Amino acid sequence: MRSEIIQVNTGGRARVCDLTPDCERFVSDASDGLLSVFVPHATAGLAVIETGAGSDGDLLHLLDGLAPLDGPWKHRHGSPGHGRDHVLPALVSPSLTVPVLAGRMQLGTWQSICLVDTNLDNLDRQVRLSFLAG
Repeated sequence: MRSEIIQVNTGGRARVCDLTPDCERFVSDASDGLLSVFVPHATAGLAVIETGAGSDGDLLHLLDGLAPLDGPWKHRHGSPGHGRDHVLPALVSPSLTVPVLAGRMQLGTWQSICLVDTNLDNLDRQVRLSFLAG
């Protein structure tokens, strides 16, 4: 298995960050196999969604509706609403797997691999990319 960590700066605001170019670069010299993407943080997740057409903002809006910052969170440390950030990985998984054939991810036309981060307290994230040849 081959693996590397990429660094992502979210800028201290809720964001959906497109990781697709990093993932494409990582598998470009690979054969057939599986790409695993994992975010080792308790307050971030990963999604396969369309970006650039408003879906990334729609996802953040949905998460705000499901888990508002001012909710009755018992988890109290950090900025207001940080308890919401700690339940995010239950809604947006911290890992995903994508098939790779001849060095190309088998995503649909409009699909992108994205980091979803609502945590205002942590600007810097790590994402582990791993390739398992088949």
